[in-house]
Amino acid sequence: MKLEEILKGIKQLDNTWIQKARERTSQLVMPTRALGRLHEVSERLCAIQKTLEPSVKRKAVLVMAGDHGVASEGVSAYPQEVTGAMVQTFLKGGAGINAISRHVGADVWVVDMGIIPQLDPASLDGGDRLFVRKIARGTSSFVQGPAMSRDDAEKSILTGFRLAADLFHKGFEVLGTGDMGIANTTPSAAIGCVVTGIPPEEMVGRGTGVNDEGLRIKQAAVVKGIQVNRPDPDDGLDVLAKVGGFEIGGIAGCILAGAFYGRPVVIDGFISTASALIAHALCPMVIDYIFAGHRSEETGHGVMLKYLGIEPILDLGMRLGEGTGGTLAMSIMEGAVCVFNEVLTFEEAGVSDKS
Repeated sequence: MKLEEILKGIKQLDNTWIQKARERTSQLVMPTRALGRLHEVSERLCAIQKTLEPSVKRKAVLVMAGDHGVASEGVSAYPQEVTGAMVQTFLKGGAGINAISRHVGADVWVVDMGIIPQLDPASLDGGDRLFVRKIARGTSSFVQGPAMSRDDAEKSILTGFRLAADLFHKGFEVLGTGDMGIANTTPSAAIGCVVTGIPPEEMVGRGTGVNDEGLRIKQAAVVKGIQVNRPDPDDGLDVLAKVGGFEIGGIAGCILAGAFYGRPVVIDGFISTASALIAHALCPMVIDYIFAGHRSEETGHGVMLKYLGIEPILDLGMRLGEGTGGTLAMSIMEGAVCVFNEVLTFEEAGVSDKS
């Protein structure tokens, strides 16, 4: 499918399913809405899946990886070689996202959307979990001009869409988005500034832990990149092409796939939410299918979430990325579903309700 076909195929949630789910919630043997936002989670899952027996047992995480030309501007505390090394760590099962995914029972796949090294899956431990979909060996520095062509921006979105669609076709019920890419908080901050209109000093954070001078350099890079490229905030593809990244586009495609196929997508932190801004700019209705896993410590993440109008499930001071916060939130979502499906109604329990 072409991007235009995908966008036309996304529909708003049918609120009648929300109402049906709320009616069941009101009959559960507990004080009215005593479990707070857990009820909201389960009810929205009912609407997304069009059922009063929601399920999020089959969980998957797609960790999108890409390198960034803007790293050459000195915006990161870590060298660019870390991107490829961390991809191999994910495949070995030794990273934070692997530990949390094992805890919640989620499968992890890693996608080379555009890292610099050429990795051969056949020669790597866990290489069967690596999809090589390299668009280019890193983006260009958006301080000098567009990060990528508009065609490559669209290709990155469609790549993410197809990978997510394949997982949905295989029966996965919920998808988490993860990222890896040294310097990727810089394009994410640039996207945040362009789409929300918030100035760089309120959006740009320390990322991997840059010092005060590094933060100044990073803010200046975002300012210059926006000035040089003048991305159109109403055109998500233009924003992605001019100041984005390949993995950011891939995650945006995952979000579009969730909305298209009627599956919940749990976004992670700053980078995934920048991707959500791109997807939302392309099709505002995607917001119905997005769950914000957590609020990151990264400066500007709360601003992004507020712009999108979504409340995070967790707020634990996390800032690792990789999909860790979103994946951990899946356990809360599963708990919400268990309550909805398993708690008896007043009638079933033979208990008199408050009336």
